Amino acid sequence: MDGAEGAVGVDQAEGRQPPKTLVDWALEILDTADPDEKARIGDLAAAQWLRGDIPLPYDPAQPPRDPPQRPARSDAVRLLPPSRMPKLGKGGSLQSRLALLHSLAHIESWAVDLSWDIIARFGAQLRMPREFFDDFARVAQDEGRHFAVLSARLRELGSHYGALPGHDGLWDSAMSTSGCLLARLAVEHCVHEARGLDVLPTTISRFRAGGDEQTAKLLEDIIYPEEITHCAAGVRWFRYLCLRRCIDDPIADSVPQFKPQCSKLPEDDTRDGLADKLPQVEDGPAKCKLGNKQDHDEAAVIRTFHSIVREHFRGPLKPPFNTEARKSAGFEPAWYEPLAVKEVEAQTIE
Repeated sequence: MDGAEGAVGVDQAEGRQPPKTLVDWALEILDTADPDEKARIGDLAAAQWLRGDIPLPYDPAQPPRDPPQRPARSDAVRLLPPSRMPKLGKGGSLQSRLALLHSLAHIESWAVDLSWDIIARFGAQLRMPREFFDDFARVAQDEGRHFAVLSARLRELGSHYGALPGHDGLWDSAMSTSGCLLARLAVEHCVHEARGLDVLPTTISRFRAGGDEQTAKLLEDIIYPEEITHCAAGVRWFRYLCLRRCIDDPIADSVPQFKPQCSKLPEDDTRDGLADKLPQVEDGPAKCKLGNKQDHDEAAVIRTFHSIVREHFRGPLKPPFNTEARKSAGFEPAWYEPLAVKEVEAQTIE
């Protein structure tokens, strides 16, 4: 019996119908408390979707069902406020490396929920193109694999996920952007994910300097390059929404908090076939920009990004920035460098 048959068997044994659409699967995953099972079911759902075994992203005949305000989480990890979390250290001792590994595993566990939440919360509501579901199913699958390999590495080193406390600051940020897909993409994927790209090289160096080459290679060869594609997805779909909002598209009217900024964008190059211009993930993150893009289009999109980040993210962004990785994600300095200074200073500069 393969994984798909096993999942269906469990649903039938509990008297429930198995998920039919990708959004149904996303809701099922968000309602799964055990982190290992959450990652396993997420991998199954993403694999089925990407090979075409799940026919629809959502049921257009049914009203979208709201995802939970908080995904189901087991009691395995004790949650503390971010201000009360113990210091991680620099990775020199085994205890410090375990703390770093646990923190990374915890982030990836929340990232699984965040990836499925963006599908469930916004995909059907805004009638996003199929490529949107492809991208975030891949992101969710990656995040689940990242959690699984980090959790396994913790066990190899004599610990386990849940041995240390964690915090849910990432989910607090997700809830503050739950009413606007633009804000969710900007904050979670273009601020938090990009910040991960900034700090990962240092984290890799800490494990390597501490003599843990196996963990360093795991981060360097698996997690780091895939996180670049996750940031690229955020940039790609933020830009797509900005341009879609400018065309004569009644669907775009449901995208909140955007009309004033977007009214400055031209219509001539963006009226038809936007989804067809979106490159596939396998084309690589450097190719994540829309075709036929004019410089003034990009400038307007970037101004909107600045406005949304200043509204939904507290404080300036923290340099130094990993400009090489960010550029690989299609995330140029013009997007983020002005946000590294306080707003009053930015207004003076502009």
